[in-house]
Amino acid sequence: MNNPRIIVALDFSNKKQALEFASKLDKNLCRIKIGKELFTSAGPQLIEQLMSYGFDIFLDLKYHDIPNTVANACRAASDLGVWMVNVHALGGRKMLIAAQEALSTKKTKLIAVTLLTNLNKSDLYEIGLNEEPIDIVQRLALLASDCGLDGVVCSAMEAPQLRKIISKDFCLVTPGIRPLNGNKNDQARVATPQEAIQNGADYLVIGRPITQSNDPLLMLQQLNYEIEMVQL
Repeated sequence: MNNPRIIVALDFSNKKQALEFASKLDKNLCRIKIGKELFTSAGPQLIEQLMSYGFDIFLDLKYHDIPNTVANACRAASDLGVWMVNVHALGGRKMLIAAQEALSTKKTKLIAVTLLTNLNKSDLYEIGLNEEPIDIVQRLALLASDCGLDGVVCSAMEAPQLRKIISKDFCLVTPGIRPLNGNKNDQARVATPQEAIQNGADYLVIGRPITQSNDPLLMLQQLNYEIEMVQL
């Protein structure tokens, strides 16, 4: 598979667990996401080791700071050789442009987080965002596109609306993916892999359904098969 659609979230607390689990996967069937906990614990050396296994790495640190700081962080991430890195769209236009310009000559993809998938309308109201989640997501996605980013992180439920207003080349990365009848865990806006692809997602971030499976490789193969069936 030249362009795996599944990104496996390695939500482990240390390098040993992460490497042991990654050894059970097939680099041709997935990419790997490294988040805050694992990166803080294991650092850049883990990324180097996983890339030596042949995996593309999505470094999910959601940078959100003043423009110069974010630009330098994105540049440092790209120098590690990661496939994709992200920032928070709520950081605003100046920050997004600074990040994009820092990676303009790099191969690393830059995407922006719109709203975290654990947030619902009442959560947003508490922090002063009184619009419907989809309206906020659309506005932030359009801002990211206007600033030249490669895509956004969004819920699969929001992907159809984004596909109507943004170029088909704009990348939609969807977390909160759960197999049919799967546990939602701490996600509020979730979808099955089939729903996500049908809704226009490019990449699916999947963690616990794979990492907590008794047979991770088999689960990964099954999920890829389900995606392929949708694409036929």
